[in-house]
Amino acid sequence: MLTGGQLAGLIVAVFWAVLVSFIALTLLKLSRLLGEATKVVQDIGDQAGPLMDDMTRTVNRANEQLGRTDVITKQVAGVTQNVSAVTTVMTSVVGGPLVKAAAFSYGVRKALGSRDGDGGTDPGRPQLQARSTGRGRR
Repeated sequence: MLTGGQLAGLIVAVFWAVLVSFIALTLLKLSRLLGEATKVVQDIGDQAGPLMDDMTRTVNRANEQLGRTDVITKQVAGVTQNVSAVTTVMTSVVGGPLVKAAAFSYGVRKALGSRDGDGGTDPGRPQLQARSTGRGRR
């Protein structure tokens, strides 16, 4: 039969074997996990290079297009200024004499209309009544 010390030693040995087996199993699983993590990181690293190259090309193309847009915007601003200047010139050259000609023709029509004896009034056009109070505006 076993003595008390031997029984205690046997219990400690079994406990120690179970503990070592548990730690060994845990370390085995941890090593598999680290191996898989290493593969994932390696795959990401392999894919990151081409992705960065694609992103760099995309940013360069965007910068190119922005540069072209800036040139176009400056040219449109110049065209707008030129159109504004031409409009101003045309208004002063053509608009002034046209307004004067229209006013002159209106005056001539009125003068010829009042000669005919109708008092220069157009029957189809409404007339405003003059105030008879003489007080002015309030």
